[in-house]
Amino acid sequence: MTNPTAAILIIGNEILSGRTQDMNVQFIAKRLADIGVKLSEVRVVPDIPARIINAVNELRAAYTMLFTTGGIGPTHDDITSECIAAAFGVPWEHHAGTFALMAERLGDRFNAARQRMATMPRGAVPIRNEASLAPGFSIGNVHVMAGVPRIMQSMFLALEPELPRGTPIAMRAVYGIGVLEGSIAAGLSAIQDRFPGLDLGSYPFRREDDKWGVALVAKGTDTAALDSAIVECTALIEAQGVTPVQGEPP
Repeated sequence: MTNPTAAILIIGNEILSGRTQDMNVQFIAKRLADIGVKLSEVRVVPDIPARIINAVNELRAAYTMLFTTGGIGPTHDDITSECIAAAFGVPWEHHAGTFALMAERLGDRFNAARQRMATMPRGAVPIRNEASLAPGFSIGNVHVMAGVPRIMQSMFLALEPELPRGTPIAMRAVYGIGVLEGSIAAGLSAIQDRFPGLDLGSYPFRREDDKWGVALVAKGTDTAALDSAIVECTALIEAQGVTPVQGEPP
């Protein structure tokens, strides 16, 4: 079985300017791996309609599903929702159920700015948001979520049961203190050749106690192959005269 694929589109000038650090990709990637969805691409675009629309149309055509984060709040630069409507060629209009709920909950505070958060592409299905009030939404294979991490996580967890699934993507890791990446590159390449269905990588690290080394990581859906590959990676580290340690470095 071929696993479903996904992309993440991060929308917002604040990410590109360096003012805000993205905290969402790691969460989404790990949750997707657990349900067997391969995250294949992450892209960041500014708050420019044409850039958002083009990216949405390209990514939703290329992958099983697309997740967007950011740009669905009440301010002038929160333009994701109307851009999604334009990408699908449908009207951007008040979602009756969401509009009524927010009007009831917010009362006099449900001003024109907040009404934007109850406005969606025609045909969109709201994504429940238990962290605050305004929902995200899904349309086609595109899932539109907030950029604020705790709100995005609430939306993703509400959406997760409905997502397509594949074989869970597992990981094995081993590391060695004092191993030089260049010294194991050829050996790791040979292991990758023997296990073409896995993704193998080497990741140098340095810790505050000045310990440094390399972690070797294998990812894939075939657990028997993962186990065999990590045995070979362990032997590769051992051949450097270093005691291998299973798992990720602390």
